[in-house]
Amino acid sequence: MRGIWRQATRQDGQASGGRQEDLSAAAEAQRKTLALPAILGPVQFPGRLLPKPTPANLRRYAETPVVRRAINVIKDRIAAMDWQVKVRRGVRPGDVAFTERKLRALRRTLEEPNAVDSFRTLIEQVIEDALTGGFGAIEMEPTGDPERPAMLWPVDGASIRINARWDGQAETPRYAQALPGQLESSAVELRDDQLIYVRMNPRSFTPFGLGPLEVAFETVNQFLSAHRFAGKLAANQVAQYALWLNEATPTQHDRLIRWWQDEIEGTGRVPLISTQQKPEVLRFAQGTDADLRLAWQEFLIRMVANAFGLPPLMLGLEADVNQSTASEMTDEAFRGAISPLAKLLAGHLTRDLFAKCIGWREFEFVFNELNARDEETELAVQVQLLQAGVLTVNEVRAMRGMGPLGQDGAVQLSGEMDEGLKDVGTRD
Repeated sequence: MRGIWRQATRQDGQASGGRQEDLSAAAEAQRKTLALPAILGPVQFPGRLLPKPTPANLRRYAETPVVRRAINVIKDRIAAMDWQVKVRRGVRPGDVAFTERKLRALRRTLEEPNAVDSFRTLIEQVIEDALTGGFGAIEMEPTGDPERPAMLWPVDGASIRINARWDGQAETPRYAQALPGQLESSAVELRDDQLIYVRMNPRSFTPFGLGPLEVAFETVNQFLSAHRFAGKLAANQVAQYALWLNEATPTQHDRLIRWWQDEIEGTGRVPLISTQQKPEVLRFAQGTDADLRLAWQEFLIRMVANAFGLPPLMLGLEADVNQSTASEMTDEAFRGAISPLAKLLAGHLTRDLFAKCIGWREFEFVFNELNARDEETELAVQVQLLQAGVLTVNEVRAMRGMGPLGQDGAVQLSGEMDEGLKDVGTRD
């Protein structure tokens, strides 16, 4: 039936420019999970499907300035990286049938995962959930169309429950999406080849991952408390002094309080007090920046940076930083926080999407900017490898996402390259 449907749509699509093929592929790949499941009250029921024990404040803490800065440093850097789909190492391109067509199909699948998202919007949502709660989920469904073999949708990782009794069989459901308060019998079951579940910091005693924000949960809570106290103190909402009237009767004391609240407080008038003894002002604090606990807040920011694997420089702490140390800290942030998460995402796309869902195990997804950050360093390394004979020109061009050179030195144009390159001709 699928073959008859595709054949009929191809005949009609000759007049509509292939639009019917896209519609047929989208009709065959139907999404099972819900886009926004967190609309009801958080109620959990024990059973075979284990829910992620995530505090509800994690989502709110991810919107605070310090945590948002830490997430954006990692998320925006990975989402802006150049990437490519290539033949996996150890596989010769001549042994794979229809290599160029499959590469174009895989790239289109990632560039246009569904009718709404692009690759960047899709991967940003996954990274956001992975950094917040240690979960990042993508639903994938095969379409049966060789030009677009699968469709992808982002899933709220907090709504995904894991089957603790999964036996490793492909037909046994491993995951399920359950709404808050929903029973297991009505949950949407998903097989292992239907969902990409990104776990950060995997451990043996739990099927769930551990996100950086979960590690810094108590630290962020203390920082917000100290920040609120400092804000009230700086806005004069917290009284730092008291007025002592010696030998005043309770009646005089009450009259003075009412007079101060009714006539003086908030009006800006000059208070006049006539008593037999001079009132004494008792100060509770020194009135300096030390009362704001700025050093304590700075220490908490450093702890948040440590939880995300970032140097404090990335979160705005620029004390004792010069030109040489700033460069080292930037490299440390790339190696310690950005590169590991990027490789984790690339591995999931290669193993789960290409191999399990589509069945094309000969291809892999890679980021092109993981080895070197600046262009000069990358160029110098590649030139040295070319001179030593370790790499070929085509291998270097593949690292930069460019097509290979032919035997006569001409560029072999492929579907991944722009059509405007056809008029350029042979390079010298």
